[in-house]
Amino acid sequence: MYIIGFPLLLGPLVTLHELGHYLVGRWFGVHAEAFAVGFGKEIAGFTDKRGTRWKLCALPLGGYVQFKGDMNPASVPDKEAIANASAEEREGSFHHASLWKRSLIVFAGPAMNIIVTLAIFTSFFMIFGKPVSPDPAMETTIAAFAEDSAAEAAGLEIGDRIVRVDGKEVASFFDLREAIIMYPGRTLDIEVIRDGDVRNFDVVPRTIKAEDRFGNVSTIGQIGIPPAVTERQFEGVGPGEAVSLSFVQTGKLVDMMVTGIKQIVVGERSVKELGGPVTIGKFAGEQLSLGALAFFNLAALISLNLAFINLLPIPALDGGHLAFYAAEAIRRKPLGPRSTEVAYRAGVAIVLALMIFVTFIDIAKLPFFGN
Repeated sequence: MYIIGFPLLLGPLVTLHELGHYLVGRWFGVHAEAFAVGFGKEIAGFTDKRGTRWKLCALPLGGYVQFKGDMNPASVPDKEAIANASAEEREGSFHHASLWKRSLIVFAGPAMNIIVTLAIFTSFFMIFGKPVSPDPAMETTIAAFAEDSAAEAAGLEIGDRIVRVDGKEVASFFDLREAIIMYPGRTLDIEVIRDGDVRNFDVVPRTIKAEDRFGNVSTIGQIGIPPAVTERQFEGVGPGEAVSLSFVQTGKLVDMMVTGIKQIVVGERSVKELGGPVTIGKFAGEQLSLGALAFFNLAALISLNLAFINLLPIPALDGGHLAFYAAEAIRRKPLGPRSTEVAYRAGVAIVLALMIFVTFIDIAKLPFFGN
């Protein structure tokens, strides 16, 4: 399943990402010299009637579209060649396209990954509907406490109805869980209604090491309140509401991703929670073994991660290119060749260092290294 799941997950997501770049570039009349899935030596490929080389490469860890005028697959511009280009060389060249066209071509890749995530979630809501409770207020009303409950220790009582966590309104048990799960060990301001009065309590979620059926361990926060026993049903939704719900779900995932990265940076979470290609392959195989729904749910998450990472303002990534274009728009002229070269070299070094770092973490997690 690992061997099947990894290419089945990353292959289509990377292809769609690059297809976003390619289609918008073609729409604007920019010529693509190569469209590659993977890096390194070409395994198989063909050249279409427009002169684009479509190829499958040996290292399945990404892909690229190389447009006319690019020095390399990272779309690094050759400043000297751009300045001295003939009229024929300018025709169909990416770097001679207007600034707004280049920006849209670059943004189209991450945008495609976001669209994939939205499409998957929209399909789920269209097929299964949205979960509804006959009594939403009951879901956030404390009916019992778990053993060693942090909520009980902080002074909450059975019958209290939780309405806000750190200022965020909670309307269901899912909302309550999402407001707590990412904050183990952090003091949270929990607002409850007790006998008609509003009261606030400082609650510190306990740090729990949760393990799934495959032995994957994650660090989460819990306050020791089991969900009230209410019968949940799924209510059908139309296309418009399904799209709206998919945006909400995607927004929640982005919030969790940003929160997780902040916590790793400030030391609230271990860097061991980062994952690279080995972790992705492992999760892909595990979720594939659980069925299509679990696998597509993971695909939505990974697709959103691809968009998020590529939009980081690091030279050599899509976000880095967009940052250069923003600077060009402000300065009304491109950055100088020397500063551009230094920035791209630094960006490539950062990306490679990050890849090596997360791969090292992946290997260290393997069972024969004792986790």
